Amino acid sequence: MLVRSTFVPALVAAILAISTVPANAVDSDPSPPVNTDHETGKKAIEARDWNEAIKALTAAAQRDTRNADIQNLLGYAYRNSGQLEPAFKHYQRALQLDARHRGAHEYIGEAYLLANNPAKAEEHLAALKKLCAGACEEYTDLNRKVAEYRRSGGK
Repeated sequence: MLVRSTFVPALVAAILAISTVPANAVDSDPSPPVNTDHETGKKAIEARDWNEAIKALTAAAQRDTRNADIQNLLGYAYRNSGQLEPAFKHYQRALQLDARHRGAHEYIGEAYLLANNPAKAEEHLAALKKLCAGACEEYTDLNRKVAEYRRSGGK
C-alpha cells in the first residue's frame, strides 16, 4: 500500500510538470511576420515607380529567398523599367521555385515578346494552357498579346 500511495502522486506531479508550458513559450500569433519591403514593392508597382519597386523587392527577396511571388514581381518591375536581362533572371527564379506560377509564365512570355522571341512566349502560353485549361486570366492575357504580336509582324 505504501508503494501505491507514493507512486500515484509522483506520477501525477510528473505528468503536470511535462504538460505545463510557460506562458511566454506559446506564440499567440502563428502567422509569419509581414515583409514590409514586399508590401512597399507592391505599392511602388501600383504607382508605376519601377526603381522604388526594384529597391524594395530586392530587399524583400534577400529576406525571403524562396518566395516565387517576390521574384515574379521583381521580374515585372525590371521588365517595365526596360531591363529585360534581370527581368528574365527573376522570372526564371520564380519558375524554379514554383513551376506552376501562372503570373511568372504570363510575364516571362510577355518579356519574350519584347525580346522578339515569340516561340519562347508560346512555350509559356502552352504551359499556361495546361495549368489552367485555357480558362484563366494569365492565359487569356498572354494569348491576346501573342496574337497582337503576330498581327503586328513583331512590332
